[in-house]
Amino acid sequence: MSTHESLSGILLLTHGGWGQQLCNSLCMVAGEIKDVTEIALMPVDTWGEFYQRVEAVVKTLPAGSLILTDFIGGTPSNVAARLSADYPVAVISGLNASLLLEALDKREQGPLSACVTELVEAARSSCLDVVAHVRQLPQAQ
Repeated sequence: MSTHESLSGILLLTHGGWGQQLCNSLCMVAGEIKDVTEIALMPVDTWGEFYQRVEAVVKTLPAGSLILTDFIGGTPSNVAARLSADYPVAVISGLNASLLLEALDKREQGPLSACVTELVEAARSSCLDVVAHVRQLPQAQ
């Protein structure tokens, strides 16, 4: 992909707005993060209001863009699932730092909607029992 405009967009939908804080933290390891938008579901939002705010952004995303939500079954995931029926976007639930970093990397290669399986696997494989992992490492002699 040669033009910045053709990059897949990434939209974060989270309860309370922690997706923006995740982006701020990831800047420490990834540098400046561009074309990632968050829409926070706040306690005062109705389903309809949140849906309208999200749809207004989804309408502007390039085809093949990705919506990342915090967890399955919540309003952000439900709204994203509904919008995916009408717009050419993919939706993955279970937002974490590894998933977002992988999506940022993969969007340089083409539409994010084409690599949902790899993104889900990257997120799954990033969840580790650290103590067990460290114990399996070769011991320095």
